[in-house]
Amino acid sequence: MAAAPSDGGQNSRGNMWVLDQRLDQPMEEEAGRLRDVHREKRLTSAAILRLAFQSLGVVFGDLGTSPLYVFCNAFPRGVDDPEDVVGALSLIVYSLTLVVLLKYVLVVLRANDNGRGGTFALYSLLCRHAKIKTIPDQHRTDEELTTYSCQTYEDNSLAAKVKWWLEAHAYKKNTILILVLIGTCMVIGDGILTPAISVLSAASGAKVNHPERSNDAIIIVAVIILIGLFSMQHYGTDRVGWLFAPIVLLWFVMIGAIGAMNIWKYDHSVLRAFSPVCVYWYLRRGHNIWTSLGGIILSITGTEALFADVCLFPVLAVQLAFTLVVFPCLLLAYAGQAAYITKNKHHVADAFYLSIPDVIYWPVFIVAAAAAVIGSQATISATFSIIKQAQALRCFPRVKIIHTSKENLNQIYIPDINWVLLILCIAVTAGFGNKSQIGNAYGTAVVIDMLVTTLLMIPIMLLVWRSHWILVTAFASLSLLVELTYLSAVLLKVDQGGWVPLVVAAAFLLTMYVWHYGTKKRYEFEMHSKVSVAWILGLGPSLGLVRVPGIGLIYTELASGVPRIFSHFITNLPAIHSVVVFVCVKYLPVYSVPSEERFLVKRIGPKDYHIFRCVVRYGYKDLHRKDDFEKMLFESLTLFVHMEAVDEYYSDSTNVVTTTNGSTSSSAVDLTHSSSVDTSVPVQSYQSDCQVRSFGRNADLTVHEELEFLNKCRDAGVVHFLGNTIIRAQRDSHFLKKIAVNYMYSFLRRICREKSVIFKVPHESLLNVGQVLYV
Repeated sequence: MAAAPSDGGQNSRGNMWVLDQRLDQPMEEEAGRLRDVHREKRLTSAAILRLAFQSLGVVFGDLGTSPLYVFCNAFPRGVDDPEDVVGALSLIVYSLTLVVLLKYVLVVLRANDNGRGGTFALYSLLCRHAKIKTIPDQHRTDEELTTYSCQTYEDNSLAAKVKWWLEAHAYKKNTILILVLIGTCMVIGDGILTPAISVLSAASGAKVNHPERSNDAIIIVAVIILIGLFSMQHYGTDRVGWLFAPIVLLWFVMIGAIGAMNIWKYDHSVLRAFSPVCVYWYLRRGHNIWTSLGGIILSITGTEALFADVCLFPVLAVQLAFTLVVFPCLLLAYAGQAAYITKNKHHVADAFYLSIPDVIYWPVFIVAAAAAVIGSQATISATFSIIKQAQALRCFPRVKIIHTSKENLNQIYIPDINWVLLILCIAVTAGFGNKSQIGNAYGTAVVIDMLVTTLLMIPIMLLVWRSHWILVTAFASLSLLVELTYLSAVLLKVDQGGWVPLVVAAAFLLTMYVWHYGTKKRYEFEMHSKVSVAWILGLGPSLGLVRVPGIGLIYTELASGVPRIFSHFITNLPAIHSVVVFVCVKYLPVYSVPSEERFLVKRIGPKDYHIFRCVVRYGYKDLHRKDDFEKMLFESLTLFVHMEAVDEYYSDSTNVVTTTNGSTSSSAVDLTHSSSVDTSVPVQSYQSDCQVRSFGRNADLTVHEELEFLNKCRDAGVVHFLGNTIIRAQRDSHFLKKIAVNYMYSFLRRICREKSVIFKVPHESLLNVGQVLYV
């Protein structure tokens, strides 16, 4: 590589700046070598049907248990006119059709991130197609990943204009982030309210045939079931998951058959509710009818959990399961209850259980309790999944994540969140004690979550799918018409229990935003205080320090430059290991990074400096294992040495002559020469058993000597350097900022898991470098 002559602009910045730009180029060479090694597996029709059957027990449990409590929440004071029941049934039919079938099953499920769903999956898609991340740690080399899948746009296209509009101002990026956090908080609220209302509704069936039983006894039974449900979470669903699908399928068959029997037995005229005219006449009936919408919306609960849990099954399997089994059975179940209520207007509170024939009452009760537990399990699993995504994207404090299945990494368990959910579930169940108020709270969380999904789908349809603006307008208009109507109804019940998800969401939102704010400030601090690579290399091969045997892994969030903790360390303790590796661990907005594309390695400076940079890239699904990490890191260094020799061999074979600028000093000349070997390679399956000769310029070590040197340093020991940055607000900061930074963020940082625990670094191999940051 020839040294380019310095022009006037470069001279104005100085030769050191020019040299640093040469030495610290982004890792583009190895990113260009990556190949798409992953292919989507084609499933047979039999496999799709089998997965569709299995999805019943994982995806549709929450949606399937809604008939237990919809009508009693829609008419908590009973029914005066049978026409109201027909109108409510018509609303349920078209809510299931428009929201669940058309919006989610046919449209939103297609917006999954390589099979991963939820609000953060939508956010990841947007971050890959527009630069809207508030922490700008991505580089164009990341776009070469096989799982990244971003697109380019024509300058005058609608997608390009939307992309430019989103990237234009920081407040738009923050608005999208806050919107995503609100949706995430509402999913967490679902994880609290779904078990509470489902289990309480199922347990209330024990009181129908025995009215003398007190409500307190039902609450105690529900609390016992909840404690058992959350206490079993650490076992995961892998061992008993095979039971879920048959139980839920049996549940759908039962409620569908009972509904069809009730239609035939009581009043088949309720089938006129399938006409949309009934919806119009129902909504015209007045304010009391409008408030009933808060209960009717419960018929579509579980759709966000459906989207979050789609990672376990192909989209086609989920679509088949819903259209062939779930949808028709739910329509029959609701129509059957409506037919029963029209003839028994005073039995609305327990219409589901009272409409069951006495012969099969107790079998249905047992299956209902099991289905309620399974539906709650699906929502809890969705909560764990979305919190893991939030943590990987630096929007949630670091918590312990346990993978309950060796085969399926999507099955996870988060102990801290599990016990928080249990405490809040018990508080809601025992505090309210009735399905009506819990239903009001549940409806508020559901409709806000759906509204967030609609708002995020608009830019996704424009940027990712490049849909025509007419289709986007039709989708947004229809979705917002339904959801804003329901939102206006649930807001009328804020004082009747609807405040619960708002308070819970506000607490989690504040926690997540403060954590993200502190993380962002730490990243900006590292960016602004990083040390020039040229300055470090100007210290000489020994860096002006004592080089002790071993390998030093210096963790940083920077993919370029030298972190401040390194300069801070060497100024206080003038000794460093013989091999220094700057390790940048990045979590990208992708579901997974293939292992062969995870490690990017380059050399910094001449060979006798023994300084490397390694960028390690993870997706929000990936699991960090210490043994694999250190092994792959050392293998990547070894492979880099081999491939570097190959590059030098072919470079010398083509007689490339290196020249330098005569005005450059002798030390700078050496460093400029060293940039010719500033190459990097990914960890891939190259053939490394061939004989390689090194013809590297200014190289004092052969390949075999350097590999032997690396092995000796590895045997001498590996030490992990981690930055321990303490954030404090400046003295002249606003008091709200002082509270958020000095107290809230500091408290979250103390109780969250340390990076050394996440990376599984042995205590004897850990060295924390402390520093204070004022923001």
